[in-house]
Amino acid sequence: MASDSADSNMDREMILADFQACTGIDNIAEAITLLELNNWDLVAAINGVIPQENGILQSKYSSEASQATVFGPPSRSEAADAAAGGAVPPPSSSSSSSSPPSSSALAYCPVNTSSRHIVERQPRMLNFKVEYRQRCVELVLEEGSTVGEIKQILESELGVPVSKMQLKGWKSGDVSDSTVLKSLHLPKNNSLYVLTPDIAPTASTSKNSALQESLNQNFLLIISHREAQRDYSLNFPGSRTIQEVKRNVSDLTNIPVRHQQWEGWPASASDDSMTLAFSGISYPCHHLSVCRRSSPANMQEPTEESADVHMISDSEGDDFEDASEFGVDDTEMFGMGSSTCRKSPMMPENSENEADALLHFTAEFSSRYGETHPMFFIGSLEAASQEAFYGKARDRKLLAIYLHNDDSVLSNVFCSQMMCADSIVSYLSQNFITWAWDVTKEANKARLLTMCTRHFGSVVTQTIRTYNTDQFPLLLIVMGKRTSNEVLNVIQGNTTVDELMMRLMAAMEIFTAQQQEDIKDEDEREARETVKREQDEAYRLSLEADRKKREAQEREEAEQVRLEQMRKEQEEEKEAIRLSLEQALPPEPDEESGEQISKLRIRTPSGEFLERRFLSSCKLQVLFDFVASKGYPFEEFKLLTTFPRRNITQLEPGSTLMEAKLFPQETLFLEAKE
Repeated sequence: MASDSADSNMDREMILADFQACTGIDNIAEAITLLELNNWDLVAAINGVIPQENGILQSKYSSEASQATVFGPPSRSEAADAAAGGAVPPPSSSSSSSSPPSSSALAYCPVNTSSRHIVERQPRMLNFKVEYRQRCVELVLEEGSTVGEIKQILESELGVPVSKMQLKGWKSGDVSDSTVLKSLHLPKNNSLYVLTPDIAPTASTSKNSALQESLNQNFLLIISHREAQRDYSLNFPGSRTIQEVKRNVSDLTNIPVRHQQWEGWPASASDDSMTLAFSGISYPCHHLSVCRRSSPANMQEPTEESADVHMISDSEGDDFEDASEFGVDDTEMFGMGSSTCRKSPMMPENSENEADALLHFTAEFSSRYGETHPMFFIGSLEAASQEAFYGKARDRKLLAIYLHNDDSVLSNVFCSQMMCADSIVSYLSQNFITWAWDVTKEANKARLLTMCTRHFGSVVTQTIRTYNTDQFPLLLIVMGKRTSNEVLNVIQGNTTVDELMMRLMAAMEIFTAQQQEDIKDEDEREARETVKREQDEAYRLSLEADRKKREAQEREEAEQVRLEQMRKEQEEEKEAIRLSLEQALPPEPDEESGEQISKLRIRTPSGEFLERRFLSSCKLQVLFDFVASKGYPFEEFKLLTTFPRRNITQLEPGSTLMEAKLFPQETLFLEAKE
């Protein structure tokens, strides 16, 4: 049975070798997996890897062709014969020493007599990424190519002579130019680098490296938005242009690029297409400020003396919009008219976006009624709702929507006495997100109704429609709920400070009760999620511990098996040596023979005695072999005389027993070497 198992293992080793030779699969585990899927049927496994239309021929060739290994490219006549089914003659000795096969070479796979076949093998391609200073070259070569061929390609790509080029990064250490890639057993993808110690870096190379490093640096721009009184800390790579920075700032501040007025750019930053790395800004941090142009008078180009501190961006190439598109003249639009002129509108009609309109509203409100007023949210109604309703439950607030109408006689009184009262301003700032809109113009009112319909439903829109001009301004108190937002109260302009405060506080009581429920639900949900995360983590750790324990046990078992195997092999080796020594011993002479005989009695460490007769002319080596054949090898035991005590194993093995004074008889004993 042991013989059958050994034969089976030998057959599988041959099949594995044949399969790898035919398919070019270097990974042994992958090759074994493919063979096992086909029950170790070599032909079926190869057909599964290399489809028949790619060149598998039927196994009807002569044994001579099937026993060949890998040959060079066949001639046209040989290829024709092979295609017609004829046997391909074996190559000459000269062909076997030629260069590696090309892509059209035939690979002849050695297999057993039951599965002879020929496979057309495609060459294996290798990918190389070669770095040289600031350059990277990617190559694809057949594994039959040499290292020298790679250097020749790199010479044409990099302009570096092959004689001054050192190609490094090989896993097997340094290789010669004649080394074939296939002999290095390389993976599919490889990374190498070129050293040229005899070629000093040029000034242009050093300069390019410095420029590249500068482009890769990150610049921190601290940009102050003066109207919003807010600072932005933005990180940009050195490769980003000034134009791209201004567009990013436009998204943050809602100031179009053509309306931006900057301070802090250096004089060298004269073109918006320049990158930050070449603009002359400070590294790693640079301070800038931006605001909206306040008047067309500021559109004039800056003088050379002030170019380092003022940059008016006209990057978009558009002209500044004429104030007439808002239906007012310049002085009305920018609030620069005299006290006798009609006041500027709170909000321009048909503004580009809601944030721009609200910036104008805030500036005009401050101009009319002073700086003490609620802090109006700058952004869309949707953004204000997100800020108020959709954060953590503890951070949520009520949304106060202030609707202004200049045509109402109550507007000035409500704004100056209610909206600017310190108690109202403080209460709104602490508990509300305040968003404002001007409905004086019909276009702006229609825009508001559209926004309210989208965010609060048609009921709120219809409610606003029911109020006439004289009932404005309005203050809508909105609370966010799980399903939909709810308008808690609509406060009209004909109210007092005390009544306004009471209604705000009443809305806060309703909101606080709802908020407490939301906080409780949120805490419970977070607690459940925390428990779940802890359970998942504990389960993961348990699995990890089990896995490690299992792996340790498997390693221990494997080590025991290995040690046991080693022990068995050592015992088998010792037994084989003992048997060979025993068979090589000369026969024991008879006592009646006429020759001189030495009778030796040897005591073993276990107390037993070994007795044997030797010819006195026998060498000491024969005595040593006799002792070793009994399980006491010369390397582990020493042979001593009783009196006087002598170590026989230290004597010359070629000496005779007579010369060693072991004649006619002697008692010896074995002792283990230390």
